[in-house]
Amino acid sequence: MGNLPIVLDIPFMKINNNRHWIRVYSVIAAVLITLYYILNLAFFDTYQTYLPFIRNLVLSLCLICIILLISRVVAKIIHKQDHLEGDRYNLLRIVRFLALVCSLIVVASFLFQNIVAAVVSFGLISLVVGFALQAPISSFIAWVYLIFRRSYLVGDRIQIKSFRGDVVEIGYLDTSIMECSGDYLGNDRSSGRIIRFPNSLILREEIINYSGSEAPFIWNETPIQIAYSSDIQFVESCLLEAANTDFKVAYPEHYRQKKQGWQPEVYFRVNAYAWMEAVISYPVMPKDATGRRNRILRLALPLLNAAPNKVQFPEGTNR
Repeated sequence: MGNLPIVLDIPFMKINNNRHWIRVYSVIAAVLITLYYILNLAFFDTYQTYLPFIRNLVLSLCLICIILLISRVVAKIIHKQDHLEGDRYNLLRIVRFLALVCSLIVVASFLFQNIVAAVVSFGLISLVVGFALQAPISSFIAWVYLIFRRSYLVGDRIQIKSFRGDVVEIGYLDTSIMECSGDYLGNDRSSGRIIRFPNSLILREEIINYSGSEAPFIWNETPIQIAYSSDIQFVESCLLEAANTDFKVAYPEHYRQKKQGWQPEVYFRVNAYAWMEAVISYPVMPKDATGRRNRILRLALPLLNAAPNKVQFPEGTNR
């Protein structure tokens, strides 16, 4: 499952953009507040017919700017915290959603001039929309479920139904993954295709998550065909040495922990064609399966070929 790292490029979530918009919203809010108080001066009494509407409009725009300003400040704080990338992404999504809801409430209160009427109207509209948009609403509910249940995060490698890939975006209505393997590849590398499926799919299908902080590794195995006359103890030692050497270089932090459950193992079997196979089973990061398999073979084959008197490989019909 070797793969290139995925880089999210979402303007709303960039720190530099947050700084820029914080300045913009601060200036606009200050201008609107100033304008609101200027409109209360006696000079504008001659426009009394239009003043209430203009004041409410200015006040509503000011409140929306303040809401957006607060959301940007919170987003900046979240960026500075030591969160996992997936957790940070979900928190920013929640902040953005809350800012949108609060802004819509302000707009509704301006249109209806009464917060109670606005809430009642929202209730009636939601009832009508609920019947008309059942599928999108179920996908949105599934997004809320994902936020709290954490079935998968951005960056995780998942499989749901026949879709398998790395999560690049969790939207309010759908999830986008960068497909791995696919129709044109025989390994687990990225195919370059983006798959989008509705979030509601997770409410009725099982999800396989290959990633996670609790279990950073999955188990993979690589078979090597050998002759029955080979020294199987020597073959086992060569394969274990190759797997351990690569683990030490590829995952130095995990190697220092030396957990018992992460030790590679070798077993022997006879395949469907009656060939003897030495199978090395080893832990691997979900996105590094193809790369780790190649590195183990590069390390193991020279060791095996260096001892032809101990290791023989099948040739022709010879077993």
